[in-house]
Amino acid sequence: MRADAPGPSRLNLQLPRLLLDPCQRDLPCGDADGLVPVQLELQAGRVAAIRPLASSQGLPLALTPLVEAHAHLDKAFSWAQHPNRSGQMATALSVNLREGEQRTLEQVRQRAGRGLDQAWRYGLRAIRSHIDSGGPGAAASWEAVLELKQHWLGRVELQLVALVPISHWSTEAGRALAERVAQAGGLLGGVLGPPYPRARRDRQALQEMLQLAEQLGCGIDLHVDESGEAPGQGVALLLEQLERRRPELPITCSHASSMGLLPLAAQQRLAERLARLQVEVVALPTTNLWLLGRRGDDDLAQRPLAPVRQLQRAGVVVAVGGDNVQDPWDPGSDFDPLELLRLASRVCHCSPWQRQGLTPFTTAPARMLGLAWDGIVRQGSPADLVITSATRWSELLARPPQRRVLRSGQWLPAAPTQQPSPALARLETPTPC
Repeated sequence: MRADAPGPSRLNLQLPRLLLDPCQRDLPCGDADGLVPVQLELQAGRVAAIRPLASSQGLPLALTPLVEAHAHLDKAFSWAQHPNRSGQMATALSVNLREGEQRTLEQVRQRAGRGLDQAWRYGLRAIRSHIDSGGPGAAASWEAVLELKQHWLGRVELQLVALVPISHWSTEAGRALAERVAQAGGLLGGVLGPPYPRARRDRQALQEMLQLAEQLGCGIDLHVDESGEAPGQGVALLLEQLERRRPELPITCSHASSMGLLPLAAQQRLAERLARLQVEVVALPTTNLWLLGRRGDDDLAQRPLAPVRQLQRAGVVVAVGGDNVQDPWDPGSDFDPLELLRLASRVCHCSPWQRQGLTPFTTAPARMLGLAWDGIVRQGSPADLVITSATRWSELLARPPQRRVLRSGQWLPAAPTQQPSPALARLETPTPC
């Protein structure tokens, strides 16, 4: 239920220069943290004016609402009934399949609805969610998420990916599913590369999937190389197909985890091919760090993770996603984009004061999802902000920040764990000019 509170007509805060209109020449380049002190004038849910301020002293650090490029809303919050305490990939898969056989419409409606509500309150404006689309629970999952997509329209934009084995798209049932997905504005998904067995027909199945997606005008988002085995095998297979013929549709590799285990020169070659073919990548550190690299209780040497910086240097569009939330694949996470940013600053070396450190959470996933707003604050853009209790990046990275979320110029109700501090509450009374 919506309970927005009236918002301010004027706000003084700090914004990353990346998220401010590049065409507004009176704004400075930003300080060493890439931040610019500005005053925003808000009218009718839009930004009416942006004015530079002389000092950033004591001003809160703000972002535009972030974008989640890879989630699994249908299975979120299922850990309590379907735990995987071993942390093993094979166990996660078997428990996931068992959960899918028991899945009901009401369960998915409740779990995914909870996830969307938390995401909205935490400051996410769009989510791409993969939906288990084979087996007994598939129909209930799609019915629930399509219902929720409509219910959350205008608050959280929901984009859906049908997750099935890639060989399924070559069947009559697969084509029927693809047509329904296309009608819902969704994408075709699947799994490529280890740890899943490599079938002799993978190449043919992938080719047929690409052809079907092109016929229907669907994008593709594949789970690729979510493993420490045969590094880069799935990415290489996809690139081989695309180098023969690249269909005119968006293509995303989610995970690409084992690519990070390749020698640097091999990483660079794959990254350059991905860039040349305009294949986008979503790195998923939370689930990958939990599941992958387990060879025994004492062996954590191999930690497969997409090489974010190497990919970016080659020109690949890269997002960092949250992936699983309290399900058999990951017992933690909570749809909180700032927690993901804090984690990625360490494990992916995504320094938020650098342009390429911040784009994986803001402009890059907005581009991947084809959102109408790129997340840049300019005159006439939505008055949508996530305003934190931090005044510098180091404060945000040091501890989970409190925040207030402004959407269309109105304050959203806080998440239960995010009741505002007195300093953030004072934002309701704007600072005079």
